[in-house]
Amino acid sequence: MLRAPVPKRQKCDHWSPCSPGNYAYRILSGGGKGKMAKICFEDELLISEEKGSVGRGINIAIVNYKTGKVTSAKFFDMWEGDHSGEMMTFIRNAPEGSLLLMVTHDDGSTRLKNDAKKLVEELGSKEIQNMKFRSSWAFIAAKGFKLPDNIQKEKINHSDKKKNRYDGWPAEIQIEGCIPRNLI
Repeated sequence: MLRAPVPKRQKCDHWSPCSPGNYAYRILSGGGKGKMAKICFEDELLISEEKGSVGRGINIAIVNYKTGKVTSAKFFDMWEGDHSGEMMTFIRNAPEGSLLLMVTHDDGSTRLKNDAKKLVEELGSKEIQNMKFRSSWAFIAAKGFKLPDNIQKEKINHSDKKKNRYDGWPAEIQIEGCIPRNLI
């Protein structure tokens, strides 16, 4: 009996490999209480339950575009406490030439202030102003340069009691793609 060969695993679990000269990324929102958010870049989990680096709210990883290495990763709880200002400082302190990968787990909107939304919108988000309680949201942005128009940069899925996959939570969502290494 003939058996199909086991498919080769690709970076960040893509179905097909990125072309040489590209970075692979995958951003997966949290889903329900048990499925935590993940950010993968060049096959390295920057934010994940396994690394103990994921938390309720908005999770952000900053990557140096030239080296492809993470420079900082942090989560900002938007359910308890006031962390909008702290998140804004974190984003503003990202150096020019950085990629910012953002994703929600549980609730990313309840205590997210308008000036923080505006800052993320200035990075290119079309959905941050539409985020609601427990929306699943994923976003990638560049600071100091422009990402190609043909890559998936953002996705959102709102909580809806009639359609939620998990009790009180929408299904997780993901964005993934390949970013050319020669943009700057």
